[in-house]
Amino acid sequence: MAIDLLNHKLDRAFDHIDAGGKGVVEREDLLGLGARILVGFGESPTSVTGSSLVDSFDGIWRTLSSTLGRDQDFGMSREDYRKAMTAAFVEGDQYDSVFRPATMAVAGLCDGDGDGHIGAGEFRTLLAAFGTAYDDVDKAFDRLDRSGVGMLTVADLVLAAREYYVGDDPNAAGNWLYGPL
Repeated sequence: MAIDLLNHKLDRAFDHIDAGGKGVVEREDLLGLGARILVGFGESPTSVTGSSLVDSFDGIWRTLSSTLGRDQDFGMSREDYRKAMTAAFVEGDQYDSVFRPATMAVAGLCDGDGDGHIGAGEFRTLLAAFGTAYDDVDKAFDRLDRSGVGMLTVADLVLAAREYYVGDDPNAAGNWLYGPL
């Protein structure tokens, strides 16, 4: 059960990267996701915040490539992506050093005023970059709003990413990061 859940979530994450639907992702596709996020928030990739996001996404790609024993200039199938994500971040110990900085960079963009909170509008901007259906955004936001006050904290978003990408609890709120599974 837990493996099926994780594979389903990783397949969905693969589809976020594979925006063109080619069935194979490359480094440029992951950086393209980062670019969509930056554009949504009006952030330059050369700003401190923007370069942090680009560098962290690039770090994810380097880790996935290395885990598969390949150089960075190759296409990764859905199965390759699952295998590398699981080996590096679920079973491996690289989540906190590699993946978490990317989630922190994304959360930092969402919290543009630095108050530690992410409103529904910022969350909608984020999920638009991932291609989440408009109607699913409010459902996701409500599930992730652990305090029920109509705001997410940066910590809520970072925790949701961990639950989504490496968690095996079918009832975790983070499973709703991109809407219903």
